[in-house]
Amino acid sequence: MGRPDRLYRGYVFDLDGTVYLGDDLLPTAGETITRLRAMGSRTVFFSNNSTRPPEDCARTLTRLGLPTAADDVLVCTQVLVDFLLERMPGARVFVIGEEPLVRALAGAGFEVVTDAARTDAVIASCDRTFAYPKLQVAFDAIRAGARFFATNGDRYCPVPGGGQPDAGPVIAAVEACTGVACEAVAGKPSRHASDAVLRMLDLPPAECLIVGDRLETDVRMGLDAGMATAITLTGATSAAMVAASPIVPTYVLRRLADLLPG
Repeated sequence: MGRPDRLYRGYVFDLDGTVYLGDDLLPTAGETITRLRAMGSRTVFFSNNSTRPPEDCARTLTRLGLPTAADDVLVCTQVLVDFLLERMPGARVFVIGEEPLVRALAGAGFEVVTDAARTDAVIASCDRTFAYPKLQVAFDAIRAGARFFATNGDRYCPVPGGGQPDAGPVIAAVEACTGVACEAVAGKPSRHASDAVLRMLDLPPAECLIVGDRLETDVRMGLDAGMATAITLTGATSAAMVAASPIVPTYVLRRLADLLPG
């Protein structure tokens, strides 16, 4: 569980709490990823943050000194859109979420509605304008037979000075009032998410390592997909939490520099 003793061909990095926090890179993140790239490894980024599109994340990384193309960033919103396109193309969706998610769904041909009677599926996500009227529409729609999906299940997202509630509390509110469990969560740690990121890397899972600050999403997904995993203690997870968890990462990092083979 110490630092890696080998170089992997592909690295998947979580963003919030792993590479950056707010508008700043976390210590050693920039130089570590730059070094991995110089050594010939492929580096991509995967975030469960549905409030920022890939282009926005790529611009932030580039501005902070890590030149990154939008095609090298995957967010849970994209995974959800692809998931729905396979199962309910053109469906009418009621979205509890923010503008980037609404734009992504509309751009993929889904009709975004606010009328419960016209809703084929309710989509739950992080929504900093979540209020009772939205819960009422979701309640009415699901009780009338609409399906129920979510972008991600994170309880909160790390931000400078603490955290902000994420999609998990929204899912819980809808489940609590309807008595209906969310049918599928598209983001990490789902198989939909790991399949998507492995397609990006175009590498066998055994040649890849996923790095994140959450055991229940980043590490769980990597383990389930057959990738090596690293938990960094720079975000949502402490050393005590790692020691107490049944989810055992391949490596534990005090900082991202520990990712470089020793």
